[in-house]
Amino acid sequence: MLRAFVVDSRGWASQPRPLLTHLIFGAYHLRLALIPRTPQGASLEFEVTYMDKKKLEAFKKRLEIRQQELRRTVTRTQQDGRSADEDTAQDIADRAASSYTKEFLFSQSNNERQLLQMVDRALVRIREGSFGECIHCGKEINAKRLEAVPWTRHCIECQEKLEQGLLEEAPR
Repeated sequence: MLRAFVVDSRGWASQPRPLLTHLIFGAYHLRLALIPRTPQGASLEFEVTYMDKKKLEAFKKRLEIRQQELRRTVTRTQQDGRSADEDTAQDIADRAASSYTKEFLFSQSNNERQLLQMVDRALVRIREGSFGECIHCGKEINAKRLEAVPWTRHCIECQEKLEQGLLEEAPR
């Protein structure tokens, strides 16, 4: 990763969130960031990162497979919930069991839909050229983290801050 900074005459070093522009040249990902340093000046940061096309394609393939699996599971869960609705149980215990089953299937389906949305957004980030980059701070997400959770949106530091309530959830 290469970085070059241009700062104002005072050399202020505050770190507000950058405004990002992404360009992709082949397998190279160029990130241009205008980072305000003071009310009088700004810094321009150039960062060139390299994500191998094969690695990016492997992530895309994994995400597409996961997306298909989740869509099938969500559809199957919805069908199971509908069929549980059709049971006309007479006994109060049967109705309670049916109600519990519907609630469980609804919860499971909701979790799967949320995961599907995260996978969909990861595929969009691949198309936009921002995959592998934290949506909050713009830093590169660790490769091992991406291997474990390819739909992640945050680097480990921002994820920890988010879980501690120190970081506001970004719009999805």
